[in-house]
Amino acid sequence: MARLQFITHFTEKYSYLDSARLALEGGCRWIQLRMKGATDDEVRPVALEVQRLCRERGATFVVDDRVELARELHADGVHLGKNDMPIAEARRRLGPGFLIGGTANTAAEAEAHFRAGADYIGCGPFRYTTTKQNLAPLLGLEGYRAVLAGMKAAGVTLPLVAIGGIGRADIPALLETGVSGIALSGSILRAPDPVAEMRAVCAALGE
Repeated sequence: MARLQFITHFTEKYSYLDSARLALEGGCRWIQLRMKGATDDEVRPVALEVQRLCRERGATFVVDDRVELARELHADGVHLGKNDMPIAEARRRLGPGFLIGGTANTAAEAEAHFRAGADYIGCGPFRYTTTKQNLAPLLGLEGYRAVLAGMKAAGVTLPLVAIGGIGRADIPALLETGVSGIALSGSILRAPDPVAEMRAVCAALGE
């Protein structure tokens, strides 16, 4: 599994599709298309284009939340938040051929996702982020250490990806906690040169 995931976002300067294209040009090989508040009909054309770009570059394409759309498009997988379809139900609908990620803030939530059939955990937020509403409690470095220790004690072996307000400078300390990877969004698009910033992040992760 890729150590670096990019979650699409939009700004006054960049569209969702722009953000995915910039991330791929910078070397990212895992794109999660996240378009909260949009309808499936609004998401579908963007998803098809992002999927095409991902296939051109050998990148993994994951859809946030929309299980049926992910199945329709033959995406590589779907990522499910706490208020989305339960992971067990998504696994029943999608079968074994799709990646399923689940959002967690505690070791207990990560274990529940593991038992329900998830393939990886998106764990956060690391710190405050403006790209997501209704934030769970902030974890910080100690929070990740505690979650990972709890997962180990419970026999949960899923990859854990840190997410939420992460920038390039945070990567070394986060990796020291034992997380499997990093998910980024806003810090890339806020950079003066998003492609160069993504390349630097990839280098920091050894991607």
